[in-house]
Amino acid sequence: MKKNRKNLLLSEYFLEWIELYKVGAIRPITLSKYYNSQKHLEHLAPNLKIADLTRKSYQSLLNDFALTHEKQTTMDFHHQIKSAIFDAMDEGILTINPTRKVVIKGIKPRNKRPRYLNQFEVQALIRQMDLSEDINWDWFILLIIKTGLRFSEALALTPKDFDFTTQKLTISKTWDYKSPKGSFQETKNTSSKRKIQLDWQTAMQFSQLTRNMDNETLIFVKKRVYNSTVNNRLQALCQSTNIPKISIHGLRHTHASLLLFAGVSIATVARRLGHSSMSTTQETYLHIIHELENQDNDKIMRHLSSLV
Repeated sequence: MKKNRKNLLLSEYFLEWIELYKVGAIRPITLSKYYNSQKHLEHLAPNLKIADLTRKSYQSLLNDFALTHEKQTTMDFHHQIKSAIFDAMDEGILTINPTRKVVIKGIKPRNKRPRYLNQFEVQALIRQMDLSEDINWDWFILLIIKTGLRFSEALALTPKDFDFTTQKLTISKTWDYKSPKGSFQETKNTSSKRKIQLDWQTAMQFSQLTRNMDNETLIFVKKRVYNSTVNNRLQALCQSTNIPKISIHGLRHTHASLLLFAGVSIATVARRLGHSSMSTTQETYLHIIHELENQDNDKIMRHLSSLV
């Protein structure tokens, strides 16, 4: 006998929701995060039915999760569960929104590496690189600084992705570096498929580096690649340059922050990074946007004062 939908546990409903809406629609690495959240529901709320969700019980669930997770992780967990809850409301299983006015808590964040480097630190880093005539990880690091590519996007590059006539780089795939043999995969989302304008110097450098390579050959991947290998090289460069140690993903943030400080619009930065919406860019770089707003306010006041 089929179980009444209203008698489903929250963890059961969420599992059904994942398999209905997410399996086959998102990348395996992202899907694994949803399944991980479902396991947390089984542990934290083993007897909570979807139909019995209230603002109080949902807040208690988040509070329990927050006891062992940082605030941002709790926020990510909330966003996943909330999406399923909204569909439960559409089905009529819930008549109220239990996520309304939710309060996100979390343990104190660990000391983290700086999220991005400033322009002078980037220039010092580049001067320290071994940019010889042969492809190496320093060229990989430089390309991410210049383009803001994701790690898996940069690994998937082949010579045919470069159009040196228009100085554009096409991003249409990623490389699954976590599997032993590796393989091409879809991009994170449809917005991640994009063309990135290159500066003339980078275009010229990669034109020379790839001139004798087959169009279908991976530029950087020669054997199995580990994220730690490239991060270790980057941190060694940072240490020898006497600048803050940063991760490869931090170079993507560096690229975006340099553009924002240079006055490039949020919309343009979002498209260049392959974000699915501008809100993602705004949330990620809110601290920079606030700093730029303060600078704008100073400019406005100086301009208005000059009108007297």
